[in-house]
Amino acid sequence: MSTTSTPKARAPVGKVEFVALMAMLVAIVAFSIDAMLPALPRIGAELTPGALNRAQLVVTSFVLGLGAGTFVTGPLSDSYGRKPVILVGAAVYMFGAALAWVAPALEWLIAARIIQGLGAAAARIVAIAIIRDLFSGREMARLMSFVMMVFALVPAVGPLLGSLIIAISDWRGIFVSFVLFAAVSSLWLSIRLDEPLSRSARRPFRAASLGRALREVLSHPGVRISIAVQLLCFTTLFASISSIQQIIGETFGRGDEFPYWFFMIAVVAGAGSFINASLVMRLGMRRMVSIALGAQIVLSAATLLLMQSGLAGGAQFALYMAWQTTIFLQAALTLGNLTSLAMEPLGHIAGMAASVINALATVGSVILAVPIGLAFDGTPQPLLAGVLVCVLLGRLLLRQLEKPADEG
Repeated sequence: MSTTSTPKARAPVGKVEFVALMAMLVAIVAFSIDAMLPALPRIGAELTPGALNRAQLVVTSFVLGLGAGTFVTGPLSDSYGRKPVILVGAAVYMFGAALAWVAPALEWLIAARIIQGLGAAAARIVAIAIIRDLFSGREMARLMSFVMMVFALVPAVGPLLGSLIIAISDWRGIFVSFVLFAAVSSLWLSIRLDEPLSRSARRPFRAASLGRALREVLSHPGVRISIAVQLLCFTTLFASISSIQQIIGETFGRGDEFPYWFFMIAVVAGAGSFINASLVMRLGMRRMVSIALGAQIVLSAATLLLMQSGLAGGAQFALYMAWQTTIFLQAALTLGNLTSLAMEPLGHIAGMAASVINALATVGSVILAVPIGLAFDGTPQPLLAGVLVCVLLGRLLLRQLEKPADEG
């Protein structure tokens, strides 16, 4: 007598595991940026010794690829499902990491980093679409805050891991860790998460359909304003990240301590996501962004004035570190909320919406962040001035955003 065994049902993903999985998918971006920071002096010395500032392009080229990739990953996930697009993106990302590992010149490394960014876009954008598939409104903003809170741990440990890998091998070994990270997150996604987008809800991947969806995204004035403000907030973050190693190492002579200072900044700034998760349900997304940008205007202006007043070196370093921490706090209090504001009327085309919103914000921020970073003159002043201009513009634009009815 034969018996037929039924497959054991997969246990449903709980909210804690879901947050952790989404955070790991999104964190591939932070890990790919922050683990590289301790390697920039070595990359500059080996591949571009005559122009050390060009080593920053290893960071911004990845972000450029990330922004370009977001234009297609969301629409592809609307057509073919969320999970397949993330898994293909992971394969592209690992291919880029392998090319970077063997790069003989800076130009090769930059091209490989662009490919990595293209692949990482899938995890970053489609994870947002998955969250929008399952949640909306302030609950989405709250969940995004928890994702960002877990995500904040990666910037904290990224430079430390990068430094450890460099000590064991060299800067090229960091790209092996990128392959392992992508492989683990892909396996976790494959095993534990059911496809959240049903076949009946998928949209054909056709130019006409994509064109209509693009026009719909950009037809909302509130979405356009949210994208512009997010672009400026990303600029402050990417410009400061691309400059931080040089400022700590060259301006203040503490390059060997850089991973530990970065760890402290990221851990403190991680509280921003917890604060946002606690307050956004009561205050609303728009008000949280307004408060964060208003505070950053005051802090950046005051820091710039104090830096020019002739403070002693130790006091300048303490002031810079405090201000840099507020940039990370600002990101925690603005980026998730601005994404939620922009996505709110677009749940029926969540993948396309996530792509357009994040692509425009990311590519635009790179265009602004590169000249700010390359303006480094041995002092933090160019960075401070650039950030101040960005947050001033962001706050002025936010005033044009109509207050949503559910925010009273």
